[in-house]
Amino acid sequence: MNSKRAVIIGYDAVSPLGVDLETQWGRSVRGESGIGNLTRFSFGEGFPVNIAGQVEEFDTSPYPFLSPSNLAHWTSPIFKYAMLVVHRSLRKSGLEIRPELSPRVAVTYSSAVGGQDAVLNADRQMIAAGKMPHPFTNPNSCINMVGGKISILTNATGPIVSTVTACATGVTSMIVGAMLLELGRADVAICGAVDFALVEPIVAGFATMNGAYRPKAGAMPESPKKASRPFSVDRRGFVISEGAGSIIIATREFAELNGIEYNIEIAGWSMTSDAHHFVAPNLETVARCISESIENAGIKPHDIDAINAHAASTRVGDKVESEALKSVFGNQIPPVSANKSQIGHAMGASSAIESIFALKGMLCDTLLPTINYTPDPEIDLDCVPEGSRTLQQEFLLKNSFGFGGCNACVVFQRTR
Repeated sequence: MNSKRAVIIGYDAVSPLGVDLETQWGRSVRGESGIGNLTRFSFGEGFPVNIAGQVEEFDTSPYPFLSPSNLAHWTSPIFKYAMLVVHRSLRKSGLEIRPELSPRVAVTYSSAVGGQDAVLNADRQMIAAGKMPHPFTNPNSCINMVGGKISILTNATGPIVSTVTACATGVTSMIVGAMLLELGRADVAICGAVDFALVEPIVAGFATMNGAYRPKAGAMPESPKKASRPFSVDRRGFVISEGAGSIIIATREFAELNGIEYNIEIAGWSMTSDAHHFVAPNLETVARCISESIENAGIKPHDIDAINAHAASTRVGDKVESEALKSVFGNQIPPVSANKSQIGHAMGASSAIESIFALKGMLCDTLLPTINYTPDPEIDLDCVPEGSRTLQQEFLLKNSFGFGGCNACVVFQRTR
């Protein structure tokens, strides 16, 4: 038994399904959608995207570090979301980062997009009024600053690194955290990711590259809640969303010595690079990432009880993921949940939020549904379309894939 193996001791998230984790879980179990009309900015007729997954406004008064004065210079929502979920996940873990522990706590928390909204706002003010940028414009936009703010918030002074792998950032953060624990460079790691991509040029850019959801030309308007439909024959791209997830990991040895309860550990993982195309996935390296993560866990494909898919709802991406699963599992592919059907695609934060939903599902013996599902004859998967399903899960595979050919997969194991 590896005493340095990473165990999960706390987690928390905000997503389009809600700010409180239990609310999000309840809504996800009921098969609800968090997708609605895009209101983060105004846009004129002809703008290609008008729906999104947005985090509702919430009361920050219980959290002094989120007071208006403390956030006055930190205008991008990524800081508010990230600090909230990290604070709550630490609180749930029961861990207090005292001075003697501080040097042994790593931060791998990151973001794929960062606070680009701050740069855009500064640019507009310079053009419209000749006003120079606020001194905090660049700090808001630095991707590594979110990890820095979390370090300041928690007094974690161990290794700190920004693990940016596009839409795989959340899972990569956990993997890098687990590496630091395995190497003995830390006892605890604060992992996860946050993203706020609901910025005009980013949203429009995803549309012009045919990634973001667009209704079919000439078709009747449909509810925003129906737009995100991974693995479906009528899928039409991903719904852009926002959110954050925080996962606190520790070595098994540290958790047991300090009386910290845990029920799930990171049993195995893999990362691969496609070396293929800047956005189109490569079947061979995606399948290898899946198979290597299972092998690294010391198990066989038939030991995996369920899969939490990347499933962005793109034509090519969903097809390649299904083919990769087929190549690894043959005709015995475990049931597959696609959480983006409910929360949209929160960029690097998606894989963190989805991992948290998967962890909850393992503890509750529940598989979340893939909503809005219409079978694709070219994709032979059990996508749990009927609604939440009861299933005990010892091993769960989480897939995440990002632009640039960044693949990251992790195997979670329920231990108690």
